[in-house]
Amino acid sequence: MAATPPLLIVGASYAGVQLAASAREFGFEERIVIVGDELHAPYQRPPLSKGLLTGKTGVDQLQLRGPGFFAQNRIELQLGRRAESLDAGARTLRLDNGDRLDYGWLALATGARCRPFTLPGAKLDGVLELRTLDDALRLAQAAERTQRACVIGGGFIGLEVAAALRSRGAAVSVIEAQPQLLARALPPAMSAYVANAHRRRGVELLAGRGVRALHGEQGRVAAVELDDGQRIDCDLVVLGIGVLPNAELAQQAGIAVDNGILVDMLGRSSAPRVLAAGDVASMALPPAPGVPARMRLESIQSANDGAKALASLVVGREQPCTSVPWFWSDQFDLKFQMAGLAAPGDEVVLRGDMDGDRFSVFHLRQGTLVAAQSVNRPAEHMLSRKLIGAPAAAGASQLADESFDLKSLVPKMAEAMAA
Repeated sequence: MAATPPLLIVGASYAGVQLAASAREFGFEERIVIVGDELHAPYQRPPLSKGLLTGKTGVDQLQLRGPGFFAQNRIELQLGRRAESLDAGARTLRLDNGDRLDYGWLALATGARCRPFTLPGAKLDGVLELRTLDDALRLAQAAERTQRACVIGGGFIGLEVAAALRSRGAAVSVIEAQPQLLARALPPAMSAYVANAHRRRGVELLAGRGVRALHGEQGRVAAVELDDGQRIDCDLVVLGIGVLPNAELAQQAGIAVDNGILVDMLGRSSAPRVLAAGDVASMALPPAPGVPARMRLESIQSANDGAKALASLVVGREQPCTSVPWFWSDQFDLKFQMAGLAAPGDEVVLRGDMDGDRFSVFHLRQGTLVAAQSVNRPAEHMLSRKLIGAPAAAGASQLADESFDLKSLVPKMAEAMAA
């Protein structure tokens, strides 16, 4: 009797590893194979722009799972292998070494790559990007001798890198093309707070400015030229200009793609038995006012929750991904934690003191809490995740009043407090 084709996972990422782990936990007994294009065993990515750059996290602390996990759970790793082509009709995947792998289910957890930087000077030494562990190791080595750094891009990764480099004593300039930082992720007041927080800690911010070229001396970057001709001297440039989903494999196979692989809330693509999760997936969202029908959510939580939905599908116990999105970012001594999906027109409520670096910003839509951003208030972040979407959410005056106990709004907590 022929062996049953395996669950084949392309991408040794958070989503890929979580899918394998959850499939086993849910009772999947067939073979599981993970194909990853890096030689490193699956690793954590958040420390790459945080602890690894500041020296607080060692490479030996990055493993995503313990050394015996994959063998104990009968999960086969094929590392250093790249998927070249997919035949969804024949259910086969061809690798860069010529191997052809059959599959019963195929999950694409291929993540994203850095957006290419094509301006003059992009190939100079000292111009680095950050996506992989190898990228991070190169950047950490460069940071040891950096005196003056320019970070191009004021998104979360760019700001985390800027904070790490500044914490190491380097002079740092952040150049952002948009007039405000994190414009798509944060409301204006929160964006202004982030900018002020960086400036107070010695980072130079140049918002609403474009880059014309990079200039070098003897093959190494020496300055960034802005769109108005101004030059900023530097010995390191870090590119943080966003990412592109690695969806080419799916697109070449005729699978529906639009800024990511289009999937439903179970992770199903337009091809039978081909699934996707993580940064590469544009996942359908539960219907809600002011929220798009689908999004590509670049977060570990989204990758893990999406992977669990895929696992439920392959074992025949469908549990769509409907969890509240959340995300975090560490910059200097600030822990940013965000939950839910804000939208223009939300009622915005401040709780706490922005000047004291301890506060939460709540978003109400039609009287319901839909999103929150917290700085150095982890307990309020956790409560926000429980309250978002709850029909009995607090009103604006209660949320703003620090003497009001938010725990009383969570039904189970309120019952426990009354007992």
